[in-house]
Amino acid sequence: MTPSRGATLSPAAARGEAAFQAARRAKRARALLGAVLFLAALLAAARVSEFYPASLAAGLPRAGDYFARLLPDLRWAALLGGWETEGSLAFWFYRLDKWALLLLETANMAALATLAGGAVALLLSFPAARNLAPSPWAYRLARRGLESMRTVPEIVYALILVWAFGVGPLAGIVAIAAHTTGALGKLFAEAIENAEMGPWEGVRAAGGTWAQACRFAMLPQVAPSMVSYLLLRFEINVRGASVIGFVGAGGIGQELYLVISQNYYEEISAIIVLVVVVVAMIDLLSDALRRRLRGDARA
Repeated sequence: MTPSRGATLSPAAARGEAAFQAARRAKRARALLGAVLFLAALLAAARVSEFYPASLAAGLPRAGDYFARLLPDLRWAALLGGWETEGSLAFWFYRLDKWALLLLETANMAALATLAGGAVALLLSFPAARNLAPSPWAYRLARRGLESMRTVPEIVYALILVWAFGVGPLAGIVAIAAHTTGALGKLFAEAIENAEMGPWEGVRAAGGTWAQACRFAMLPQVAPSMVSYLLLRFEINVRGASVIGFVGAGGIGQELYLVISQNYYEEISAIIVLVVVVVAMIDLLSDALRRRLRGDARA
């Protein structure tokens, strides 16, 4: 508490008060310096990235005009009409059969890539865990390998693999699986590092090998967390599979790129609505499975 102005401080209290005020001034100076440096860095980043207020103000009306063109011309009187009736929902989604198959292909791409990437990540996560790595070199190699795989975005992998495998879903599956391996491997390894070491030490003391201790001591502990991470990654991969189709890697993204390049505005909005609905359904299902899994793990 700061003493009143009329109070007389003892020498020790005066020294303490002076030290407190000096520390507070130093803290304020550091905070001010940090704010100035942050503002300078923010302005420099805006300049390098050409984020100018004038350009933003000029572009927003054009963006609004583009989104306005995406809105379908629905009419209440014809809303439930057939696919040949302009202004109806059926007319808006007149290619629903083809788009549904492409969405199914996208979901299959995401599922296969998630399973493949998750399997490789599981194998690499044990040597990538600091508490289980058989040697420092194995730990470093596994960690650096996982980092390299998740550093490269899926769309870059897809651009390379489309050249290797040709246009189609195979390139997309491999691209998403590679990135998934790096992302899930890190999460799996961190889950292992947070596990109890008692069962591991017991298996090793009983003569079990390193692989047997991983299988029977660690895996049962971290399996619920790993499955939860796997489901979460599946949601992310569905969205990723919808994007990498832009470079010819299959799925609904390839169709979306086609209609965008040809300015078929109502088809663009129809595909976007379908993608949002499918991703939302998968998100809800995965969230329910994760909550059920967490509930079973606590029981």
